[in-house]
Amino acid sequence: MTRGQRPRRLRQSEALRALVRETRLSAEQLVMPLFVRAGKNVRAPIPSMPGQFQLSVDQLVRECRGLAEQGVPAVLLFGLSAQKDERASAAYAKDGLIQQSLQALKAERVPLLVITDVCLCAYMSHGHCGVLKTRGGGRGKPKAKKRPAAKPAAALSLEDGTAWIDNEASLELLAKTAVSHAQAGADLVAPSDMMDGTVGAIRHALDSSGFDRVPILSYAAKYASTFYAPFRDAVDSAPRFGDRRTYQMDTANAEEAVREARLDLEQGADIVMVKPALAYLDVIRRVKDALHCPVAAFNVSGEYAMVKAAASRGWLAERPAWFEILLGIKRAGADILITYWAKEAAALLRER
Repeated sequence: MTRGQRPRRLRQSEALRALVRETRLSAEQLVMPLFVRAGKNVRAPIPSMPGQFQLSVDQLVRECRGLAEQGVPAVLLFGLSAQKDERASAAYAKDGLIQQSLQALKAERVPLLVITDVCLCAYMSHGHCGVLKTRGGGRGKPKAKKRPAAKPAAALSLEDGTAWIDNEASLELLAKTAVSHAQAGADLVAPSDMMDGTVGAIRHALDSSGFDRVPILSYAAKYASTFYAPFRDAVDSAPRFGDRRTYQMDTANAEEAVREARLDLEQGADIVMVKPALAYLDVIRRVKDALHCPVAAFNVSGEYAMVKAAASRGWLAERPAWFEILLGIKRAGADILITYWAKEAAALLRER
């Protein structure tokens, strides 16, 4: 090594390290996911996500005020619905949980951007993200006005053709849900269903309803990941049979993520998302480099739970771990960080 090649010279103090630091976190980039449930004065802990809660609308307003005071600029809302049916009617009901939450937050003038997750799984009786069609039991043509016997959930599969998701029928309900969120006051809508053509259907519905100024944050590259398990506990959205691999992305694919994100941008998305984050840092970078658009990354529930579990056993220090994780996601190319550590990160950044 020659005398001129001494990288350690710029690592001797925090002032020097900060002077040449390539990647910086800002509270302005953070989004906090929150879970809403029915009731009053409810703040129910989520066992698989220590430190996270299911909140009634009144507690949600209180939580959001605290987040705004810490400097968190935005929240992403998910509903835990007790009402489930085969048309996900609670997802677009005027008095639905998300609609009530939006109205309360806007009435109280809570100074946050409110993003709403647009999906059907938490409102469907079968737990899948779209309208389910099934092949009836028995042989031969059924008698007039008599439906074939429905198969039990255990006998259904999206892989063998005994059940399938009706893409076009699902788009109709997803668009209806997005419009209902906009009517209630959503600042952004975030479709997460992974149906083909969702963004185009929602963009058309919003524009036709007078909400052409409401942006779409699309879950463009949402992988069929095992890291969603704690989240599904939190909103009771696990499929009643099978899994979501016939519509969420194959975890082995990266170029496909760029194609998905490009399609969503062409259909009217304003921001695209990669989800999960940690195992897909390469995908974040590919999407950012290929499309040069705002990219969000979701640091999901399983990633959060792993660090919490390890920290609870003293195997690592929680704060340095999540700070390093968020830096890594930002370094990979994410502009927006959706993370359950948003409150802690904003507080730490304000201290610094």
